[in-house]
Amino acid sequence: MKAALLSEPNKVAITDRPTPTCGAGEVLVKISHVGICGTDTKIYSGGIPANTPIVMGHEAVGEIIEGQAADGSGPGDRVIVDPVLYCGDCFYCDKGDTHLCENGGLVGREIDGVFAEYFLTQASNIFALGTKIDMTEAPLIQVMTTVLHAQNRANIQSDEVVVILGLGVTGLLQIQVAKALGVKTVIGVSRNAYKRGLASQMGADVVVEHGEAAKAEVLKLTEGRGADVVIEAVGYISVLGEAMDLARIGGRIIPFGIYAALEGKLPFYEFYFKELNIINARAALPSDFPASIKLVEDGKVDLTPFITHTHKLDDLSEAIKLLMEPSDKRLKVILEV
Repeated sequence: MKAALLSEPNKVAITDRPTPTCGAGEVLVKISHVGICGTDTKIYSGGIPANTPIVMGHEAVGEIIEGQAADGSGPGDRVIVDPVLYCGDCFYCDKGDTHLCENGGLVGREIDGVFAEYFLTQASNIFALGTKIDMTEAPLIQVMTTVLHAQNRANIQSDEVVVILGLGVTGLLQIQVAKALGVKTVIGVSRNAYKRGLASQMGADVVVEHGEAAKAEVLKLTEGRGADVVIEAVGYISVLGEAMDLARIGGRIIPFGIYAALEGKLPFYEFYFKELNIINARAALPSDFPASIKLVEDGKVDLTPFITHTHKLDDLSEAIKLLMEPSDKRLKVILEV
């Protein structure tokens, strides 16, 4: 089978590898589409360590060829892969926090991933997609599970004011998920006019630029208090500082972006004085997959506007480089396998 093997940072090649053999408790999936995300670009560049040489990728959908998933899906069924690895037998797994498993990891980082024609995984890591969802869009559901997990952890209420800083793929998904969960007031913040327009289309009640304009709008909508919840979806320390500024006293901040910086400046006194709650979220739980799939099936989340580029698996290097270049109008890049 074809597979994209990362041998060292910035060096990936399409190679021929044996098709995995399905064993007891396993499922073999013929991959049809995979998404490329920021984590993949960081693994590619060496910013995130990986067990190289390794087949990259962790956002995948396809069709079961052999085996039966834990949810009853079998050969011929369209499915999505949960890329979070867990042992099911450690302290965290016993608590139900499988995404924090001390023996776990991520497909495409610790073990070979889904940038390949076939992928073998445990039966518990496969979920049925049904027949309604477009397979080109379906890899985004894996990203959406992490968004849903974060918002569930923050216990966001419908009458709260929620601000999303950064309107890339995850920021726009944060808007749609918040509205799907019934949040009445969602504010989208970005310097990018195109993405602010998309945010309005996706349900944001207010869209505004970063800085004083955002602060003025938040204070106006909250009687001067500040936002109940601020989601930082960029991954920059400076934007996390803006989140702390926009949150009300006793508010919650979700630092959803992945921070590569090892140091930076933050308004720590404000962190103390406001008694802010910082709610981090890592990956997703298995239960987030059926819940996310249902939101898409019910039409509460629309994935169509996210797909701006599609490439063949053979063109992976070019697709990754495209993601690493600045762009005002690029969102999700999908590989057709």
